[in-house]
Order: sequence, then structure tokens, then C-alpha cells
Amino acid sequence: MKDMAQEAPVGLSEKAAHRVAALIEQQGNPDLKLRLTVSGGGCSGFQYGFAFDAEQKKDDIVVTRDGVTLLVDSMSLLYVAGSEVDFVEDLVGASFQVKNPNATSSCGCGSSFAV
Repeated sequence: MKDMAQEAPVGLSEKAAHRVAALIEQQGNPDLKLRLTVSGGGCSGFQYGFAFDAEQKKDDIVVTRDGVTLLVDSMSLLYVAGSEVDFVEDLVGASFQVKNPNATSSCGCGSSFAV
């Protein structure tokens, strides 16, 4: 049987799933899901957005890993298909980052990109 995460249009790393689970536990609402959005703006043209959302919309792509759900709306999926959401901790701090093969350039902070 194939791993469903490999077939998903957007991936969620193990580290990201564990971090999301911990944050949801802190919020005390097990219905929360991580939502990834793409909007215009940022220093490279588009920017990623992360938020918790208890509501799944009709056009959402749903990715589940280790009991955590990632939601991506169909418009944002056009820009992040094939990407993986990861959680990175380094000397600068800790953040969710999108490893996006569609991005032709990105800013130093990793929160905006160009296609």
C-alpha cells in the first residue's frame, strides 16, 4: 500500500506535523487544522500565509499526516502544488517554511516568492 502523503499535491513533513499537533494542543481545540494560503505581496511577489482554521471549505485540498490536517484552497494550490511544508529551527528562530519547486526566486526570510 502506498503512503498517502506521497500522493498528496502538497506535503507536510514529520517535523511540521508534530509542531502543528503541539500548537493545536496548546490551543485546546482539536478541530483546528493548519491552513496554507498564497496571496499577492511580499518582497518577491507572492507570500505564504499560515493560520489555524476549524472550518474546511468545499474547494480545500486536504492533506493528513500523523493526525494533523493541512488545508490548501484551490487557488493557492496553483502556486504550491508539489511543495512540502516543513518546520525549521535555526539560529534565526523557528518557522514553518514551504519548499516550493515552482518558485523561481524567494526572499531571504522564505515567506515570499516569485513564479
